Amino acid sequence: MLRLPRFEVATPKTVGEAIARLAEAGPSAMVIAGGTDLLPNLKHELFTPELVVSLSAIEALRGVRVEDDGTLAIGAMTTLAEVAASELVQKHAPVLAQAASLVAGPQLRTMGTLGGNVLLDTRCQWYNQTYFWREALGFCMKKDGTKCHVVEGGKKCVAAASNDSAPALMTLGSLLEFEGPSGRRTQAIDDFWLADGIYNKKVAHAELLTEIRIPPTGPGHRGAYGKLRERGSIDFPLLGVAARVDVVAERITRADVVVTALAAQPKRIARVADVLVGVAARGEELDRAIEAVAASAAKQCNPLANIPGDHEWRKAMVPVFVRRTLRAAVDGNGPVHGD
Repeated sequence: MLRLPRFEVATPKTVGEAIARLAEAGPSAMVIAGGTDLLPNLKHELFTPELVVSLSAIEALRGVRVEDDGTLAIGAMTTLAEVAASELVQKHAPVLAQAASLVAGPQLRTMGTLGGNVLLDTRCQWYNQTYFWREALGFCMKKDGTKCHVVEGGKKCVAAASNDSAPALMTLGSLLEFEGPSGRRTQAIDDFWLADGIYNKKVAHAELLTEIRIPPTGPGHRGAYGKLRERGSIDFPLLGVAARVDVVAERITRADVVVTALAAQPKRIARVADVLVGVAARGEELDRAIEAVAASAAKQCNPLANIPGDHEWRKAMVPVFVRRTLRAAVDGNGPVHGD
């Protein structure tokens, strides 16, 4: 049986109290939101904090609202189940509602939060294991060792970003609101990621993600999320694809595709708008354009053996899921999932 290490738990009632506890404790403190990822990681001794600061009692971090200018604002502690079921999210950001609906399973979505998913630690099949298992291999550079088991002689960790919400939020041009000891700041999610599997986010200790803000999408906005996984639920993505298209007068006026679970940060597929913008939203012209984007994505994406699932098969699935997800977005359908 895997047991949790000993640690103190703090349950502050306000964001300010939480920041103060984290700042006072320093690196020995960690934040817990829903705990669906952190608790297994604690049992695996990937983290051994002395203090865990729970955000569960901070009501100000929950809820979904649309502001006067059309901005969709979602509190970081809003559960994934609430995000998936929200009529506001479904209307203004369908790709996010779909992505949230495919995270793990129903019980975990009831506990897991949108903020927690955005800040999900990178994952690797050589890292997300028990201490005994990792010790037998001499550990890895992400935790306790110096060797990369994925890339022979590799100098940089390639653990994969595996958060389903990230590519969806990127297609929406989302902003992340943080609050910390130095005050509040706004971070564009496109600029939030680092190409480092050890720590792939630009966020400081004692900074809390408080809100996710999605700019107005407007009429004609459509989106879809596609998720490749071995089982129909529970699993992290072997590949995640978020697609956005805006359609006005039956022509595509905006298009974007972002993929995840391939490398340490989500990846935007280049030149999608160049191919799709101006194309009719139905017919052979659209078919050709979607095929061109799918073929381009296959060339741009090179999965590694960093997560379970044969990486060659995952690469073969890139054009398949890009094609399916783009089609679902244009048709106003989704989500797309399967193996």
